[in-house]
Amino acid sequence: MALAQLLFRGPYFLKSLTATSLGRMLKTPICSWNNYLRKVSVHGGKSISTKIVLGIETSCDDTGAALVDETGSILGEALHSQTDVHLKTGGIIPPVAQQLHQENIARVVQHAVSSSGVSMEDISAVATTVMPGLALSLGIGLKYSLELVKKHQKPFIPIHHMEAHALTVRLTDFVPFPFLVLLLSGGHCILAVAQGVSDFLLLGQTKDIAPGDMLDKVARSLSLHNHPECSGMTGGRAIEILAQQGNSLRYKFTVPMQRYRDCAFSFAGLRSEITRKISKEEKAEGLQEGQQLSCLPDLAASALYTMTVHIAERTHRAILFCKEKGIIPPGKETLVVSGGVASNQYVRRSLQLLAGATNFTLICPPPRLCTDNGVMIAWNGIEKLSAGLDIFYNVEHFRAPLGTNISEQVKEAFIKVPALNLAV
Repeated sequence: MALAQLLFRGPYFLKSLTATSLGRMLKTPICSWNNYLRKVSVHGGKSISTKIVLGIETSCDDTGAALVDETGSILGEALHSQTDVHLKTGGIIPPVAQQLHQENIARVVQHAVSSSGVSMEDISAVATTVMPGLALSLGIGLKYSLELVKKHQKPFIPIHHMEAHALTVRLTDFVPFPFLVLLLSGGHCILAVAQGVSDFLLLGQTKDIAPGDMLDKVARSLSLHNHPECSGMTGGRAIEILAQQGNSLRYKFTVPMQRYRDCAFSFAGLRSEITRKISKEEKAEGLQEGQQLSCLPDLAASALYTMTVHIAERTHRAILFCKEKGIIPPGKETLVVSGGVASNQYVRRSLQLLAGATNFTLICPPPRLCTDNGVMIAWNGIEKLSAGLDIFYNVEHFRAPLGTNISEQVKEAFIKVPALNLAV
């Protein structure tokens, strides 16, 4: 199906795409590598020959742009968040997100470029999220990027949003391949082995909703947007704050999929169980409109604890599978956790316990780089540019898949995960 059809007539959530239709907008001549890969920019009066990538992110509800060079220096960045708008509407409405991206993308990109001190002529390539995400949102970033590429005669690098999250850590830390990566966000939950740039082994992913989505829905069921301590916070952040005051063992919610010895995730059933418990407690307390449950912190803590145990158990199995199959060599036992939910400190501490118990090193990007941003897209573009991967001069067809799926091999290994105390 042509990209234009997917973006404007297809489902809101886009998992894969081609660019046949919009690709015809581009007629970039094939230029020599040296014209693009070695650019001269001026900083502090010094000429520096380097690769610089402009990254553009519009996969969901944040409009982000950044310029990053091959040394990992963030030259300029800008971000416009739609959080306040979506909190008022009770969730992300795709056409609203699309309109907000349309209104802000030019300003965001222009600010990132102007703050970097370089011109479009200095930029080696434009990298943009093309999948997965909200189709209407993706379309705004892609259309704007293709217009930039055509105008300035630059190569285009399509970016898989979750690959960008996975590789962000290599911008801030020395993390050689291969490493185990856990990606936690509002739209995804993925366990994979990163063997190289654009070279991943998929161990497992969510069968239904993602952890961030679950937390947001639980927060709405608890009416946390009306709680004085949670004003202006996302649902996941509100749950994290209130959980600090609660007893995580008060409510014995069912940890999902414990009978299944694979690395798949599921959060829909847990969300439903928590929602039923909230309704039951509201009836028991006889709440009037505008009132909130007295047990709210305990519910938040128990929900977060159960979700985290589920994530940790699947990650534990992935670690054991990698050891059993020799996928990650001795001395390189690293677990990278990224994505928006990775900024949750309770989840981080629990995974730190798991890493310590299995002799893995846990590394997470700084919280500000865990959520969606243009920096991670630009850095993924730098990684691909340096490796000579997925660089398009005349975009007719492009894809940005995430690796090879070996989840059935994990299932066949039938690995039992030993008990681990994750109470933190």
